[in-house]
Amino acid sequence: MERSMLENRPMTYPLAALLDKMRGDLPSPARVPLPEVFWSWIGSFLGVFMVAALDRVFFQDGDQMLLIGSFGASAVLLYGAPSSPLAQPRNLLLGHFLSALVGVAMARLFPDQAWMAGPLAVSTAVVVMHLTRSLHPPGGATALIAVIGSTQIHDLGFLYAFVPVLLGASLMLMVALVFNNLIPTRRYPLWWM
Repeated sequence: MERSMLENRPMTYPLAALLDKMRGDLPSPARVPLPEVFWSWIGSFLGVFMVAALDRVFFQDGDQMLLIGSFGASAVLLYGAPSSPLAQPRNLLLGHFLSALVGVAMARLFPDQAWMAGPLAVSTAVVVMHLTRSLHPPGGATALIAVIGSTQIHDLGFLYAFVPVLLGASLMLMVALVFNNLIPTRRYPLWWM
């Protein structure tokens, strides 16, 4: 075809193909049985409660130093979908830990520029988790918290990766190991490393 004909041709095919991919024509997954819903509630309560209780005992004068927002998302995976590859111990621990290191590094590279440090922290954390086979979606939030967190979080520097991140994730893992294996229909973990 001539160049002028290509330039004047409408761009409907790529848009139509893109829209076709967005149809989402598969059926919704079935609802989880009520006993599983109940166990997910109990497990997530116990896991987050363990971290919150230790936070209250050791850090009651400051911010919620052990209880960071990304642990809520980890609870969904650990206690609501324990057989997910994203919920396995390697993913939980390394995903949070490495993402925390990335987040602190970006916060230090771009101080007072959260608009740049935040997106760089999350996207770089995703790459690091992929490369280390430790993808854990809440890790993205852990990286972002290192950037947008309070002054108390920023003052921790790289210690943030150890306390609250690694310590809190380890506590949740301990609860998941005991709790998920007490339930006859569950087995956790499926692998360690």
